Amino acid sequence: MTIGRDSNGRVVRKTVSAKTRAEVVGKLKKLQRQLDDGLPAPDMKMTVAQLINQWHDDVLRHQVAPSAALSYWTIAKHHIIPILGSKRIVNLTTVDIDRLLSSKLDSGLSVSTVQRIRGVLGQAIDQGIRWGCVNRNVARLSRSPKQQRREGRTLTYDQARRLLKELEGHRHEALYSLMLSTGLRRGEALGLKWQDFDEAARVVSVRRQLKREGGTLVTADTKTARSRRSVNLPRGLVALLLEHRKRQDEEQEVMDELWTETGFIFTTNFGTPVDPRNLNRDFAIICQRAGLDHWHPHELRHSAASLMLASGVKLQVVSEVLGHASIRMTADVYGHILAPDREAAADAMDQALWNGV
Repeated sequence: MTIGRDSNGRVVRKTVSAKTRAEVVGKLKKLQRQLDDGLPAPDMKMTVAQLINQWHDDVLRHQVAPSAALSYWTIAKHHIIPILGSKRIVNLTTVDIDRLLSSKLDSGLSVSTVQRIRGVLGQAIDQGIRWGCVNRNVARLSRSPKQQRREGRTLTYDQARRLLKELEGHRHEALYSLMLSTGLRRGEALGLKWQDFDEAARVVSVRRQLKREGGTLVTADTKTARSRRSVNLPRGLVALLLEHRKRQDEEQEVMDELWTETGFIFTTNFGTPVDPRNLNRDFAIICQRAGLDHWHPHELRHSAASLMLASGVKLQVVSEVLGHASIRMTADVYGHILAPDREAAADAMDQALWNGV
């Protein structure tokens, strides 16, 4: 079929093939409908593997952090390309995607991992549409596996106080107390610098996160745009931070030339950033000593949100403190804690409409 002319005026033709004349005619009619609708003619030869490789090399790695690009590529390399890589992108169907996702679930992969497989393939095909390689995204038409949201484990008031008692005098007392009282993510807390701390206003400004990338500790942008935020601090925490700064100044004086000035609030004995992995091990030991069994630093974030909501802090405020992308996310994760508030709302309407009868 002749589909037009290129920029040099040469005639551009598109060829289709099939096993029977009827199938060829059907393909030609479909192609003609697409052209009539103003859609570009798809690339009949590009495979799924070729699309993913080109998308990664020319687009993806320039749009996301290197660690994220590596994560996308790992998903594609291990779960998509081995099964669908040789298939031509124009012949890919929703059935192919559903079958892929089903096989991955049956193999024992978690729902979240399978959702990521579908997401990576969907983004690659989106780029294929922009390039004119294909006209619809069959990955988006597939059904994403549903995951039952599990309520995060949180410390009770009593457990939180026991933890703070055990932390007294510990090198990272201020760090863990900050995470427990404000819900900062581990990387956000470790990425704080003294310039981000306003003692007079009792505020820290979250502007970056510290993470490990390719075996090296680096600072990067916050997880989302809303993660860049200012967080008010309890007075008790401000006092801990001031004590921590005094102790850090003393360490710097003792270490002298061995000290590396980085500006971070939380550092090693030499002034360098704290490795997040070391923090995990250290926190587990502290929890054991406090008689709390094994806990992960990220659970301090869940605990902060739960304790704030249980204390009557409004859901919208908690969402802003946590830096969630939306209040809906906060409600989905911590909505179960709001049961007393919902009961109070029902009681209020009972009083207003039926006089408490």
